[in-house]
Amino acid sequence: MPELYVGERHWSVSTGSNLLDALNQAGVAVPYSCRAGSCHACLVRCQGEVEDKQPEALSPAQRQDGWRLACQCQVSGDLRVEAFDPARDGLPAQVVGADWLNPSVLRLRLQPERGLRYRAGQHLVLWAGQVARPYSLASLPQEDPFLEFHLDCRHPGEFSDLARQLQVGDHLRLGELRGGALQYDPDWQSRPLWLLASGTGLGPLWGVLREALRQDHQGAIRVIHLAHDAEGHYLAEPLAALAAQHPNLTVELWTAAGSAQALAQLRLVSRQTLALLCGHPVSLEAFSKRLFLAGLPRNQLLADVFLPRG
Repeated sequence: MPELYVGERHWSVSTGSNLLDALNQAGVAVPYSCRAGSCHACLVRCQGEVEDKQPEALSPAQRQDGWRLACQCQVSGDLRVEAFDPARDGLPAQVVGADWLNPSVLRLRLQPERGLRYRAGQHLVLWAGQVARPYSLASLPQEDPFLEFHLDCRHPGEFSDLARQLQVGDHLRLGELRGGALQYDPDWQSRPLWLLASGTGLGPLWGVLREALRQDHQGAIRVIHLAHDAEGHYLAEPLAALAAQHPNLTVELWTAAGSAQALAQLRLVSRQTLALLCGHPVSLEAFSKRLFLAGLPRNQLLADVFLPRG
């Protein structure tokens, strides 16, 4: 049986064992969120034999340095593992804003110790002590002097419970920055652009929208936000302000009760339309099906799914 080595410890595991499970079951606290190779919270450095089911999830440079996503790896031989240490490997950041946009959405603003180059819509892993979660950036690098995140705190959870207690001056650590599916391409400037979000999936699209407007997007922009109820439209006022300033921008606020009817009436004006979707998988599946039925080519839909922790 293969041997797993972590620091001074080592123990035997079955060949083919999932690396994340093998570590956590032995008391090595490796954080995770999606278990799908998307969030990158379970990043570990490996030396030895491991079968990686999703090698394309990391850059060649990261893989060369031995980094792997534990949730996507199976142990195939003796393996030495070094967990990501936020105190050593993370970038320090100070909380410069923590305010509630509605009773369940926390707007968290962070100032990193050094500048961070990123694009609107990218993801970043946030560490509070040894608890880590990936969140999408809602800020715009050219305009905002901070990193902004919109955290859904409706339900109890290790990170959201900690986040509720954050105050200005507190410190977190930043993990890996990764691409994500959502970004604005200047080549889209004359094409219709649809931004469809559910819940806090609006956060990264808020950044993408402002990037499109910053680059003077000429085509029509349609923003649709689906929320449980009217109170869930936590950016209603700033969206309305932008729509008042930009004649090519329209904003629609949908609630769960009326979403089926609204979806049924969704029509494409142009087959050149580009659609960016972000939020809960159930909502995104409904959006996607309707858009495909309406004639949107599949390669003109980009989606970033907020996978439930599991």
